[in-house]
Order: sequence, then C-alpha cells, then structure tokens
Amino acid sequence: MPTPNPKLPLFFILSLILFPIHSFSTPTNINTNTTATAAQHFREAPQFYNSPDCPSITTVHDEDFDPDEEDNNNNHHFMICSRQAVHVAMTLDTAYIRGSMAAILSVLQHSSCPQNVAFHFVTSAAANASHLRSTIASSFPYLTFQIYPFDDSHVTGLISTSIRSALDCPLNYARSYLANLLPLCVRRVVYLDSDLILVDDIAKLADIPLGNEDTVLAAPEYCNANFTSYFTSAFWSNPSLSLTFADRKACYFNTGVMVIDLDRWRGGDYTAKIEEWMQLQKRMRIYELGSLPPFLLVFAGKIAPVEHRWNQHGLGGDNFRGLCRNLHPGSVSLLHWSGKGKPWARLEANRPCPLDALWAPYDLLETPFVLDS
Repeated sequence: MPTPNPKLPLFFILSLILFPIHSFSTPTNINTNTTATAAQHFREAPQFYNSPDCPSITTVHDEDFDPDEEDNNNNHHFMICSRQAVHVAMTLDTAYIRGSMAAILSVLQHSSCPQNVAFHFVTSAAANASHLRSTIASSFPYLTFQIYPFDDSHVTGLISTSIRSALDCPLNYARSYLANLLPLCVRRVVYLDSDLILVDDIAKLADIPLGNEDTVLAAPEYCNANFTSYFTSAFWSNPSLSLTFADRKACYFNTGVMVIDLDRWRGGDYTAKIEEWMQLQKRMRIYELGSLPPFLLVFAGKIAPVEHRWNQHGLGGDNFRGLCRNLHPGSVSLLHWSGKGKPWARLEANRPCPLDALWAPYDLLETPFVLDS
C-alpha cells in the first residue's frame, strides 16, 4: 500500500461538488445526538492489509508481558502490548458511535500498516459494553481492540458546569486517566476524539518525537489564539495562580488529538496534577470550558510541537451556534469537527456545511433504504 499523500485526495474535492451543499449558516437547533436514542445499524467496512514493508508483530518484550491478561488469543495480546503497533485511544458511547465508526475507518483506510493498529476504547462503566463491542466487531471483524470501563465516579465530584452541557459528560475527562486505564505495556498512545477523520498515515503522527524526558505529550499549538480567554478574571487577577504560566511560552492546544507518552505520564503522576486544578475550580471559578483548561494549566508551554495539518480543528463551529467554517490554510492530514456542530447530525438534518461532505464517505451507518431492501 503506497504512503498516503497529506494533501486532500481528489475524491474529497469531487465530493464537495457532488454532495448537496447549503448555505454557510447552520441552524442552532440541530440535535447532535439525533440517532443516539434510535437503533443504529452499521455496515461492515472493507478490510485493509499491510504493505510488504510493515513489521511483523509476533512477539512482545518479556517486561511487557501481562500474566493477568484474560484474553487467551496470543495474537491479540501481542498486538495490545506490542511496541511496534500503533496504539490509538478513543472514548466510545452511543451518542457519538457514528462518529467513532467513521474515525476508525479513516485511520485504517489511510494507514500503510492497518493490521498493526491497536485500538483502546474507553467507555463509561454504566454503558452497555457488550453492545458497543458487538457494534465495533460487526463492522470491523478483523480489528484488534480492547474496551476499558471508566468509572464516572472518579470525576463526577470534580466536574464544574461549563458553557456547553455536552462538555460536562464524565467520559470527556477519561483522557486524563488513560495511563491508569490502559495496560502498563502500552507506553505511547495517540488519543483521538470521535468527531474527526484522518486523511494521512497515523504512523506519522504516532512517531512524532517528544524531545527531552520531561515532555509528556505532543499536539499542534495555536499561539495566535487568545490564551487569556480560556481562564476567568479571577484566575488572572490572582498572582499565585497567574504565575502558573511564568517562564512558560503557553499556547492553546486542542486535546482532541494528542500523542502521549504513558510511561512519562505515570512517572509524573499527571492525573493527580489535573485533578488538583479541578478541585480548585470547584472552590473558585477559574475557567469555563470543560476538560480543556486543566490540560492547559498542566501542559501548556511544555509540549512537543506538531504540524497544524494534524488537527484542522473547529470545523464544528463555536460552542454556541456551530456555524460552518472553512479549512485553515495549508496541508491537511486530519479534519476535526470540534465545536457544537457535528457532521452526522447536520447531514441527517439535510443541512450540511460544505466540509461535511468530506466526512460523509466514511459514514458506515446503514440507511433505512438499505435496511429495508
């Protein structure tokens, strides 16, 4: 399989012409969970195969072997623990399952070694894990994946109301607990949100160097963004708090796409550091935007840079109206519908934004016509 081109493929450009496109303003009353409560059926995705030069994953290092591994499938265990595999972590729930399925397909389709990708899905402990597992396995019967239950009680007492109710879901905070949830043998992981698609080889993103031993994660930084707007005046007017960013060139980064060194995270106990800021937020309002600000407080100015093409974010519009947006200038490797508007909801409402046509080819949802035929 040839290495994918980071430019947008021709069929994407054609899809902008072939799909019905409406105006650049989107109604604010589109429900992003339109199909979450209805039974959703997804078709089986095609299987993708490794190119000849992909490494063969047949063994794991002795120190990575987990004797408590419950899965008797050795090949599965080799993949879940292999350092040669690309490890991808995502959250999984019924509300965003349609987006998750599209994201998984895009990762596999554009990977040069798709059979060497291992997925780690985090679900709420209260979710129907059996249903989610069967949904993934039915569409991707060849996929190597593991599901990890996340106990919402870890964060429910720490979550403060944010500007959008969807941001207050405990599962949004699961990314802070990946080092605790995933096996110790998983040392590096690419975390991806469910509202995105890749159009490039994920191995390129996974291989981005993190630099010195103090650097825990890598993500695209956006230093032109108004960083001060992510925190309240109470934060900036308190010298003991605002000095948090002293001697740090702190820039905004989006936590929907991150490369994380889990060994370094565990060694630095960064989950506890994030929780400390969330506990302070409960006592005094220092930010407004869900799970993002604690990450900024701990990591902003301390991360390894990633090219912007790996997170063309904001395609879902802002957190209030979800208006249509254009791509940022430059090459594209990943499109991210962060914000209020989600492409599957806008397409279902027959009010898509132009760029939603780039997401549509990855949609595995069976249409009513197909189901009835």
